[in-house]
Amino acid sequence: MQGPKCGDQQDPLFHFCFGQDNYTETSPYGSNLNALINLLYAKVPPTGFGLGSVGQDQNRVNGLALCRGDVSSTDCRTCVIDASKEIRERCPCKKGAIIWYDNCLFKYSDVEFFGKIDNSNKFYMFNIQNVNDPTPFNQKTKDLLSDLASKAYVSPVLYATGELELEDSKTLYGLVQCTRDLSSADCKKCLDGAISELPSCCDGKQGGRVVGGSCNFRYEIYPFVNA
Repeated sequence: MQGPKCGDQQDPLFHFCFGQDNYTETSPYGSNLNALINLLYAKVPPTGFGLGSVGQDQNRVNGLALCRGDVSSTDCRTCVIDASKEIRERCPCKKGAIIWYDNCLFKYSDVEFFGKIDNSNKFYMFNIQNVNDPTPFNQKTKDLLSDLASKAYVSPVLYATGELELEDSKTLYGLVQCTRDLSSADCKKCLDGAISELPSCCDGKQGGRVVGGSCNFRYEIYPFVNA
């Protein structure tokens, strides 16, 4: 039997467990969560996004999954499967949870959250290397991400990537994305809010991300998007 190849299994970036109530695996909520996960397995990979609800009243479970805009449907499906397994191991019996990977995010809750900006589930990541001249670099990073936000919110998939030439023949690369349950206006609002956190997250850093439940951005001084 052949073992897994390097890179097949990615580690999650971060996760949160939330919700006031717990459930048991054999409860109606547990069964509905399994049904929702099966629904998202089928729904998400073809377009990179899907949402759904299963059940009624207190046993109703709502969920969505989003794959990064440059990820193939095969890698998207792999990520959604990995995420759904990992989140139940990390948040056993919690009625609400969210997990992020490089290639996808997966979220479920007993509270319907579709169409609402999620500001409560958020984290930062940054490159530990600093740039030599932070003030102009910070401004150019903000300019690039703001430009991409203006492109993403009018895009059908609420996603945009781009690059900006820096001095010394270097290039700054950026990506922004929203979950597609948001309206265009709320996508722009979410991204503008995330970009406003640049000074807190990534001041003078060669790369960084603000990642939330409804939108995220990433920038680096090396290419990281699949062509």
